[in-house]
Amino acid sequence: MVQSLDRAARRELLRTFLEEDIGQGDVTSLAIVPADQKGIGYFVAKVPLVLAGIGIAIDVLTLLDEGLAVEHSHRDGDHLGKGERPARVRGHARALLTGERLATNLLLRLSGIATFTKRFVDAVSGTHARILDTRKTTPGLRAFEKYAVTVGGGFNHRLGLDDAILIKENHIKIAGGIHRAIEAARSARDRVAGLEVEVTTLEELQQALTWEVDAVLLDNMTPEMVRQAVEIVHGRRIDGKPLVEASGGITLDNVRRFAEAGVDRISIGALTHSAPAVDISFEIEPA
Repeated sequence: MVQSLDRAARRELLRTFLEEDIGQGDVTSLAIVPADQKGIGYFVAKVPLVLAGIGIAIDVLTLLDEGLAVEHSHRDGDHLGKGERPARVRGHARALLTGERLATNLLLRLSGIATFTKRFVDAVSGTHARILDTRKTTPGLRAFEKYAVTVGGGFNHRLGLDDAILIKENHIKIAGGIHRAIEAARSARDRVAGLEVEVTTLEELQQALTWEVDAVLLDNMTPEMVRQAVEIVHGRRIDGKPLVEASGGITLDNVRRFAEAGVDRISIGALTHSAPAVDISFEIEPA
């Protein structure tokens, strides 16, 4: 998550984004706006949304104007109605104009993820299923995007390949079967948080359950197959393990059916790779 980036690392990442946008300089603002001109900027929600990334957006602007004055009226996780203003800033007009697009891009992207995630979380309300993200994130933005998922009430799966062992279909093919894959992976189990195995059929599930694993991922199964899989796992559980996770083909229309099938977790790549951006503008006026 974004908390995994310390302040210096976070600002360095934002600097690279600014360099991409600014290049040799914001020639329009430099030509039109006097160096001593001050401005006031407002972020404005154009649609109802869950706010995420307001601090990141402000960081972009403060990198360009360290003396920026900031007034927050909302925090990440707040629900904003159309027309509400989560923050007001005052500083050099050139800095506000130069940072406007990057700050707004990040804010509408992250708020879009949080808003989309909240819809899935609400859809499974009353069940014990958690909504998880995946590694289907935008390169360079993973920490930010996974943070936005948590703002929307979801949970993070692996942040990276070094977090946990997740044996997927291609690993099983390369290893020569589930048994060989799990046997080989067990040697590294004490160095990571857990061992999870992806299965696509009930037969593969039975094979995986002959081993001590922390979780099974039911990939692209129907809700009825998932229900059967949950019954099988619950009959073999020891101390709450393995957990049951469903993934693949899950939408807002069917997510509750998967949750009611009894799974512990539902991982959805769309939270980060297909979340629609929300409409947020940054309006600037002379100070």
